[in-house]
Amino acid sequence: MGEETRGRILVVEDDPEAALFVVHVLANRCRFEVIHTADPLVALRLATDEHWDLLVTDLDMPGMTGLELLGALRRVAPGLPVAVVSAHALDGVPPGRLGDADRYLEKPLRVDQLIATATALIGRGRQPYPDTPGHDTLPT
Repeated sequence: MGEETRGRILVVEDDPEAALFVVHVLANRCRFEVIHTADPLVALRLATDEHWDLLVTDLDMPGMTGLELLGALRRVAPGLPVAVVSAHALDGVPPGRLGDADRYLEKPLRVDQLIATATALIGRGRQPYPDTPGHDTLPT
């Protein structure tokens, strides 16, 4: 048997170099099980069909933005921790415009910041998603 992983992370990133960096850091340095897809629709299906401990998504992707993905995730996997990554400065942007992610990270990502974020969100575990206007809630 191989080494036990510390959690499952789904990475949604359309930039191959950025994806390789995130996967490498989280899988090799932290021993997380990491799966990558560049397609937000595939990510949504995977999040619906399988158990994940964290989803890390880029903000700007073709076809579906990270915030659109986040909104859909809150309906199908409401407690799944989500970290949104952006190459655009997030300082001063009103929180309501950023959606309901658990964390926001700016590119270029720092190794220590990525590790700390993943470790903290996975350590916290799935949280009930609060009822907020504009969000559907799933019956329990």
